[in-house]
Amino acid sequence: MIQVTRNLAIDERAVEETFIRASGPGGQNVNKVETAVQLRLSLDRAELPHAVRARLEKLAGRRLTLDGDILITCQQHRTQDRNRAEAMAALIELIRRATVAPIRRVATKPSYGSKLRRLEEKAHRGKIKQGRGSGIDRD
Repeated sequence: MIQVTRNLAIDERAVEETFIRASGPGGQNVNKVETAVQLRLSLDRAELPHAVRARLEKLAGRRLTLDGDILITCQQHRTQDRNRAEAMAALIELIRRATVAPIRRVATKPSYGSKLRRLEEKAHRGKIKQGRGSGIDRD
């Protein structure tokens, strides 16, 4: 089991690792060694709570495949172990962010006093601007 939070752990069998050749610079190494890592998390096998799974699907964005898997690719480092560790850390962080429920916004209304103060300020500003006009049309 992979521990995500104190209360949530995912089954290791839900995560599948594949190694691919990394693109970009790397000299001769880039053509011979498969250092890039692709982690695939099957959401069906992960057995996450429904609310966490729904938030995780939203957070995953384009990393979510049509099959309902989350695909994370890491190829920043030159070694397979460092790429594997970084991909797993990214997956755990993504799941950890999905476990936090958003705080529900409570709609509030301005108080009666704040409404009065706002209207008085508007009237005051209007009088100041009215006094800036030419002397012909003043009331």
